[in-house]
Amino acid sequence: MNPPLKITIATVTYNAAALIERTIASVEAQDYPYVQHVIVDGNSQDDTLEAVHHYQERNSLTAQPREINCLSEPDEGLYDAMNKALDMATGDYIVFLNAGDCLHDATTLAKVAAAAQQGATQTGHLPAVVYGNTNLVDAKGQYVGPRRLTPPAVLTWRSFRNGMLVCHQAFYARTDLARAARYDQQYRFSADFDWCIRLMRDGAKQHLSNVHTHEVLADYLNEGMTLRNHKASLKERFHIMCRHYGVVSTLIYHIWFFIRNIVKP
Repeated sequence: MNPPLKITIATVTYNAAALIERTIASVEAQDYPYVQHVIVDGNSQDDTLEAVHHYQERNSLTAQPREINCLSEPDEGLYDAMNKALDMATGDYIVFLNAGDCLHDATTLAKVAAAAQQGATQTGHLPAVVYGNTNLVDAKGQYVGPRRLTPPAVLTWRSFRNGMLVCHQAFYARTDLARAARYDQQYRFSADFDWCIRLMRDGAKQHLSNVHTHEVLADYLNEGMTLRNHKASLKERFHIMCRHYGVVSTLIYHIWFFIRNIVKP
């Protein structure tokens, strides 16, 4: 009998005391026990680490403690910290859930694990990616609405020609593929977009599937770094799309994006 799938939740923080408790609570609430929570902190100067230490103390008193690993040290930016999390991951799958973001409900990880195992039963191999839908929330955690871009029923590395159709927080990647791809630190704001494409492309070369849960998996705080640096992010994404899909194809798709935004703002 195969051992149960283990899922790594990776949370990257810096001075996130106002938000991290909500994220921690969503992980603690999971009814799926095979979880590692990796917290990579950029040497926060607020109460972030105090919140993490209380979390570790509570965890140590539970009947079935989970694996919680915390690293706090200066880093070279968000994607350097995320690469550190990849190195620390021990799960079969990894997802990045940053401070303020939450797993949608207590059954989220169980649904992801079930979808991965079903995919493995059908194909003989664990899927490269298990993915789902995303809700947007505000700084108080209140529901704002569904994410505008929705995941396709069939996801491939070519799907992201239409934009990042799957939110990073609802993109569960096989850890071996995730670690091999790593985040390209030449990109300051959109390395996650590039990482997802390269990871799925590597999975396709191994004939691995991507499985849609058809469930809301993440409540995403709609105030991330990419949103705050929107123009710089768009420039990076254009460069990434040219790199993966070609210049002509990328220009055509951007004309379509422009028309789409006029017709459906």
